[in-house]
Amino acid sequence: MTPSESSTAPTRAEEIARRMLSAKAEQFTESVIREMTRLALKHNAVNLSQGFPDFPAPAEIKEAARRAIADDINQYAITWGAKPLRDAVVEKFARTQGVKVDPEREITICCGSTEAMMSSMMAMINPGDEIVVLEPFYENYGPDAILSGATPRFVKLRPPDWSFDEKELAAAFGPRTKAIILNTPNNPTGKVFTRAELEFIRDLCVRWNSFCITDEIYEHILYDGAEHVSMARIEGMRDRTITVNGMSKTYSVTGWRVGWAIAPQEATSAIRKVHDFLTVGAAAPLQQAGALALRLPQSYYNKLASDYVARRERLLKILERAGFIVFNPRGAYYIMTDISRFNPPDFSHFAAGADTNDVAFVKYLVEKIGVAAVPGSSFYNDPRDGASQVRFTFCKKESTLAAAEARLAKLQP
Repeated sequence: MTPSESSTAPTRAEEIARRMLSAKAEQFTESVIREMTRLALKHNAVNLSQGFPDFPAPAEIKEAARRAIADDINQYAITWGAKPLRDAVVEKFARTQGVKVDPEREITICCGSTEAMMSSMMAMINPGDEIVVLEPFYENYGPDAILSGATPRFVKLRPPDWSFDEKELAAAFGPRTKAIILNTPNNPTGKVFTRAELEFIRDLCVRWNSFCITDEIYEHILYDGAEHVSMARIEGMRDRTITVNGMSKTYSVTGWRVGWAIAPQEATSAIRKVHDFLTVGAAAPLQQAGALALRLPQSYYNKLASDYVARRERLLKILERAGFIVFNPRGAYYIMTDISRFNPPDFSHFAAGADTNDVAFVKYLVEKIGVAAVPGSSFYNDPRDGASQVRFTFCKKESTLAAAEARLAKLQP
C-alpha cells in the first residue's frame, strides 16, 4: 500500500461504524440548503439560500399562539390533529379549491409538510415500488424515496418554462409505479403546473393505478395571472391524491412546523399510523394558532401576493445586472439562474475536487462576495445536470435585498 493509499483508507473505527450504520443513510448527504445557511452565518453573508422569511409573521397569528399557551393548551393534541385546525383545513380547501373532505377521516396534522410527505411515503410504499420524481426537485424528495424504500424514476423539467416531455414522463410509469411526487408551485423552479399538464399526469395515474403525492406549500404565492390548481380538484383524482401542505410559507412561520396531509380515508388511516410513531403530534398551541391563521380574510392573501411580486421584481433586476441568466418564476419565492456567463477560473479553487461548477461558484459567492445561494446540482439526481444552475430566494425584507445588491455588484461575468 502506498502512502497516498494508506492516508485515504478507512480506519478500523470507520469500518466498524460503517457496518453498524444503515446503508440507507449512506445514500444521501445532509441538506445542502441548510449547509448554505451555516456557511452564510460563518462568513457573515447575506442569506439568499434557505427559504425562510426574515420579516415578522402576522401579529394576530403570534398573539393566537401566545394566548393558546396562556390558556394551557400545552399538552398533547389528538395524534392526527386538533379538531379546530382540522376543521379550518377543511374550510380552506373547500373555499380555495372547491374540494370537500372529511376532517375526521381524511386529514392528518403533522410536524410540518416535511413530515407529512415522509409519513405519506412510508405509508404508501412497499419494497419494489417505484415513484416518479420530476427534476429539478426539492432536495428532500430523494432521501424521502430512499428512506421509504422506493425506487425513484426521474423525469426532467426543462427551462425556460420548465415543461416536461410527455413521452418521457409516460415512459417513467409502469406496473411498479406507486406514485408520482408533484410540487406546484414548484421549488426550485417557480413552475406552476397548468390544468392541461395535471390532466396528462392524471391519465397516467389512472392508467397505472398510481397515486399523486402533491406538495402545495406555495399555493398562495403566484405571479402573472398563474392559477394554483390542486391535483385533488382534477376529475378522477379525488381518491388518488395525497395533498401535502402547511403553515410555513403562507404565514411566514417556517419554525413552527405545522403541516398536514389530506388523503382518501384508507390512505389517511395508514398515514396516521406512521405519523403517530414518528412524531406523536405537532405542537398543540401552534395548531390552535393555525386554526386562526387559515381563517384570515382574503385581503391577507392579496397583500401576500402583491408583496412577493415586488420582491420578485427586485431580485430579478439585481441578478440580471450582476450577470446571471434568470428564469422568471410564476410561483413560490425562488429564482433559478444560469451561471454560464461567469468565468470558472475565478472561483474553481474554492471547491477543489468539486464535481460541478455550481458548488465551486456558490462557495466563492459566500466567501468572497458575501451572498449565499444554493448550487443547482443539489436539485438533481445526477449533479452534472445542475452544474450551471444556482438558486436564490427572495422571501426577504428590503434591507436584505439591498445588501445583496451591493455585494453582487462586485461580480464580474
